[in-house]
Amino acid sequence: MNTHEEGPETLSKTQRKKAMGELQMLGEELVELSADRFRKIDLPEDLRAAVENARRMTRHDEARRRQIQYIGKLMRHVEVEPIRAALAEVRGESAGLTAMLHRLERLRTALLADEKVLHEIATLYPSVDLQHLRSLRRAALKEQEQGKPPRSYRAIFQLLKEIGDETSGVPADNAA
Repeated sequence: MNTHEEGPETLSKTQRKKAMGELQMLGEELVELSADRFRKIDLPEDLRAAVENARRMTRHDEARRRQIQYIGKLMRHVEVEPIRAALAEVRGESAGLTAMLHRLERLRTALLADEKVLHEIATLYPSVDLQHLRSLRRAALKEQEQGKPPRSYRAIFQLLKEIGDETSGVPADNAA
């Protein structure tokens, strides 16, 4: 009989296999991410190298399956919750991220409706280039008027998002 325990409670063999399967699925999700999204996730070096090796395996064969198992094994010794949170954010499941994006959309809509919102944006984000934002606003209104694709409309959103990421703040709802 084995006397050493893995934690405060011993897990049954079924529970351990289920947990290992979940870690492998998490590892496979890391492998399937696009390269730029994968780079944004903070991982230990050995786990990052294992995932990158699996990413280079183009065929879904036995070698890739074993590599995914190895990734799952490595993940047993890593704090998994930050990885799960990062993957949830990548999938767009983060409630905070979703709320921030909705606030940015409302801010953009308010900006297009009234140019005075520029001053509110300037107080929220002192580093914003107001001249560039003003020109994007004019171009977006012109695109809407002429029925053209909303390039400037999207550019406003991206600009607000980048500025929000830089300041790591979220615009207030009073702009909407």
